[in-house]
Amino acid sequence: MLLAIDIGNTNINFALFRNKKLAERFILSTEDYNFGRLRSRIKSNTINDVIICSVVPQVTERIKKDVSRLLGKKPYIIGKDIKVPIKNLYRKPRQVGQDRLVNAYAGVSLYGFPLIVIDYGTAVTFDVISGRKEYIGGMILPGLQISLETLVKKAALLPKIKLKKPRGLIGRDTVNSMLSGIVYGFAAMTDNLIVRIKKRIGSSAQVVATGGNIALIKKYCRQIQRIDFDLTLKGLNLIYRERLYNK
Repeated sequence: MLLAIDIGNTNINFALFRNKKLAERFILSTEDYNFGRLRSRIKSNTINDVIICSVVPQVTERIKKDVSRLLGKKPYIIGKDIKVPIKNLYRKPRQVGQDRLVNAYAGVSLYGFPLIVIDYGTAVTFDVISGRKEYIGGMILPGLQISLETLVKKAALLPKIKLKKPRGLIGRDTVNSMLSGIVYGFAAMTDNLIVRIKKRIGSSAQVVATGGNIALIKKYCRQIQRIDFDLTLKGLNLIYRERLYNK
């Protein structure tokens, strides 16, 4: 089995793949991660290889050491040991987050191209793949939770609240006005940006969304066609299998 690990700023997503099939998945908090929590979730005798994609270098090194300690094998690191097999047209290719390239590769492999991939994580990212299967670039925005926390921090009279669905479009109290602004605002932004991007790459472009907050936002977006909560993890498995069978 393959252990795929996606290290994000908020959560670390783990998945066990048996060939093409996702057999098991679990999540650990990035902030609270430790070796004991990893050891309690992993059965070492079932894992043949490990592949890691990360946007948090310090945690990458910790998990790399912990995996080696627990399983007795060195994990593959995306961007270092394995390159994502997609043509990258970024002006400075090394600036693109490896998770974004993994999502792009997974998206075109599973859903075709041209393609727009939207990841609603700690940040919201839009990634655009052309009709020639080229990674063109995209957008990076503050995520829902960051936006809400910044709003509270910078506006003295606004209360600290939990991110959740609003009662309706027009808030009738402060809490629901804040929730409506964040949720409906991001949904409208998402739909508008999809329309604008499609004008550049073609109206036939597929739109797939992923990320921890997509479950909240998907109900309010009209332009998102597909939701794939495990897109990054599936991409890691696809990249690993591509490397395995093309050595």
